[in-house]
Amino acid sequence: MPSAPDRAHRTDAALAALPALPRRASTAEAVAGVLRGQISEGRILPGAQLREEHLAAALEVSRNTVREAFRLLAHERLVEHALHRGVFVRTVGPDGIREMYRTRRLVEPLGVRGITDPDRVAALREVVRRGQFAATAADWEGVGTADIDFHRLLVGASDSVHLSSMFEGLLAELRLAFLRLPDRQALHEPFLARNVRLLDLIEAGNLDAALAELDDYLTAAETQLLAAATTN
Repeated sequence: MPSAPDRAHRTDAALAALPALPRRASTAEAVAGVLRGQISEGRILPGAQLREEHLAAALEVSRNTVREAFRLLAHERLVEHALHRGVFVRTVGPDGIREMYRTRRLVEPLGVRGITDPDRVAALREVVRRGQFAATAADWEGVGTADIDFHRLLVGASDSVHLSSMFEGLLAELRLAFLRLPDRQALHEPFLARNVRLLDLIEAGNLDAALAELDDYLTAAETQLLAAATTN
């Protein structure tokens, strides 16, 4: 078996021989990030066609870069390719909604169990206040963004970079499902109070009640989205 110095030398040599990353790879990720943000914020709606030539001109990148960005977003299930028609923002149907909520029921309780740091509780409380402030201004998109941030922080309390990374894709996909409901107030307003109730239970250290509240919360949200998906 090679000695430690020999192994280190071989590793250094192997790394030195790796080809440089093509610049367009990082640029494609940046383009995908821009589009992901626009989709998750509801600025680009489900069913919208993403025209390669328009995006390339608007972002001042090559069409190959845009195609690579499309591939990244397709892997995240945010866009889909229609044969001979182009690339479209995905419309989430009932099966997709059920899959997302199945995942949320597995992942989010890990965050609830992991919240022991007062700073995390304070960060959640601040997001709740932001949502309440947005509601007073009738900014229901802002309320929805605060709600998503609340659950992002919740999962972040699991202290797992893998879960947090996976959850980012789910949140963007969830925003697509939210866009099935044209009445943003009816969608988001009931969950303002539920976020407060969930956080109160977490802060009080009542873990069993917090987990039960979270499960009921997710069931109510899933039911609402499924009703919209099956009637639209």
